[in-house]
Amino acid sequence: MDMTGDREAIIDAGPWKRNLIVCVFGSFTTIMAMTLLLPFLPIYVEQLGATDHAAIVQWSGIAYGATFFTAALTAPLWGRLADRYGRKLMLIRASLGMAVAMSLIGMAHSVWQLVALRLLAGLLGGYASGSMVLVAAQTPKARSGWALGVLSAGIMAGNLVGPLVGGVLPPLIGIRSTFFLAGAVIFVTFLGTTFFIREEARPAQARARKPGGGWSLITDKLPIVAMLVTGLLLMVAQMSIEPIITVYVAQLVEPPRVTFVAGVVMSAAALGSILSSSQLGRLADRIGHWTVITASLAVSALLLIPQAFVDSGWQLILLRFLMGLALGGLLPCIAAVIRHNVPETIAGGILGYSVSAQYAGQVIGPLAGGFVGGHIGMRAVFLGTSALMAAGAIGNFIATKRR
Repeated sequence: MDMTGDREAIIDAGPWKRNLIVCVFGSFTTIMAMTLLLPFLPIYVEQLGATDHAAIVQWSGIAYGATFFTAALTAPLWGRLADRYGRKLMLIRASLGMAVAMSLIGMAHSVWQLVALRLLAGLLGGYASGSMVLVAAQTPKARSGWALGVLSAGIMAGNLVGPLVGGVLPPLIGIRSTFFLAGAVIFVTFLGTTFFIREEARPAQARARKPGGGWSLITDKLPIVAMLVTGLLLMVAQMSIEPIITVYVAQLVEPPRVTFVAGVVMSAAALGSILSSSQLGRLADRIGHWTVITASLAVSALLLIPQAFVDSGWQLILLRFLMGLALGGLLPCIAAVIRHNVPETIAGGILGYSVSAQYAGQVIGPLAGGFVGGHIGMRAVFLGTSALMAAGAIGNFIATKRR
């Protein structure tokens, strides 16, 4: 008998591949919609009534961060509700909520309304994190690393393409129409989610409320704590140079090229992660997710050191791209380790905490990078981040040995 062929046929059976396609498209469109306003946000804030430069900058920062603030707070809640009532239902809620919120942002008439609607978008959203939960739960464990890698590539592509779309569309169709179009695209995601995603029936015990919460059901909490910290470190490493990048690039290239090179530097890591995430996920399925996590953290720690001593723009671009290649496997591996170490009935809630930890890293990274860069020096940002990543690699290695 061909046992290998039978096993492959069993793995490939079921709707998980179609679910993955819909989730990748939906995550890409929702993340793109959340980030497309970056290039024109100050202009929109000015149109809504902000006058002086300081107020425009301040309100732009508040409006942009509002969505991620509420998303971080509500991610565990949506994860727990997904465990109880179904992951597909949460994706339907998130896609419809985002479609409505994005369209309403195009109707804002004051900066207060803009901030409130951005808060609402984060509250109602969570499609990408919900997709991570659904794909992690529905995909066969032998393929989970690869599937989560593909999904991570879609999420990162949304982060990369969003600002590009935001720079092209408003001059062509106007700012308000850009939001309306984004809402319409997300509504297509809502329709695809509703009609094409198939979820296995929820077991009765998944809908029952557990005394003591989900953490009490986890026999070995070390892997979960390690993954929460690793997700935090990943985002800190990616975001720590954001506040200083333009100033740092200005020391390396001539003034007319500063903004262009800075933009390429910001995109290089994301592009590298998009290219490597599915491949590293597939590799992790073969050699172990912990092994890939530890190696990725160690390599990124090494690549951060020369970034502090570059003397040209292309060197920084190349190093950030290589760092993106190294880090591309972390998100799928983090989700896979959590999925393999918690009961299926609470996977959504724990993955929700992981998403919150990553959002916290998106906040801590720029704050820490700006403070260290301003008070100690820009090289210290790269070297300090390198030390954090090295500590993460050592911590994961020790955790693996203890298990």
